[in-house]
Amino acid sequence: MSPESQASEALPSRRRRTPRGGRHRGDESFLLPPGSPTLVLAVPGPARRVGTDLAAELARLVELEHTGQPAHVAHLEGDEASLHAVLAGIRQQGDELAAVVVPLSTGPDPALDAAVRAAVAASPVRTVAAEPLGPHPLIAEALHDRLADAGLARADRIRLMTMVTAASGVIVATPGGAAAVRQAEVTGVLLASRLAAPVFTASLNDEASVKAAYEQLRAAGAASIAVAPHLIGPEPEAALIAAAAATVGSAHSAPLGAHPALARLAALRYVEALSTALAD
Repeated sequence: MSPESQASEALPSRRRRTPRGGRHRGDESFLLPPGSPTLVLAVPGPARRVGTDLAAELARLVELEHTGQPAHVAHLEGDEASLHAVLAGIRQQGDELAAVVVPLSTGPDPALDAAVRAAVAASPVRTVAAEPLGPHPLIAEALHDRLADAGLARADRIRLMTMVTAASGVIVATPGGAAAVRQAEVTGVLLASRLAAPVFTASLNDEASVKAAYEQLRAAGAASIAVAPHLIGPEPEAALIAAAAATVGSAHSAPLGAHPALARLAALRYVEALSTALAD
């Protein structure tokens, strides 16, 4: 069988879903054929940490809304449901690709990415790593929705565009250092276009960074400033959100959590990684 015909058979087929009502409408999803590589969500930290249940909910959304097959959840720390153990439990047929690991993060994270690569390299079955979920316009959509949920932005439920904004400026606060902030700036620009309000990015790990973003927004004329956490929930930095917002006297929205946009992104990153692997 030629590589082209093999790729044609193994790649997931697109299916058009019937639009759903409400804020999030159905869109194109991928129906995986039997025997497709297992999708594994790699979650920062150990199992049973606050917020790790979000990964299981996202896995269910990926299955129900996008792939039709179960997604597995694995953790990058500890022995319980570790990424190494989950990969070891996956069956492989011949030399075919057995698993695709999707990092559950909103952007590149050197420590998380290194842990995923190490687990993939040590996997007893053929495995590839996908890109992190962001940056992507869907992350900006999810941030917008979380701000609206907290009463910090109002979203038009039909066009998903802000009509009235409670906050006149937003700090997108991301885990990590300067490199992570630069990555999050892409999302910040997309969020600013949705809100029609200034958005600056800052590091949740650096109080001075949050204060600097606050001063930039004040200088830009923002009178009411909100903090939008650029993380999903299982990350250790989720514990820093309230303190970061309090540092500048601002309200904050919740982490992205099990937002439908993240499930869509997980399925997309899976398909991208699978396509690349089959083309090599």
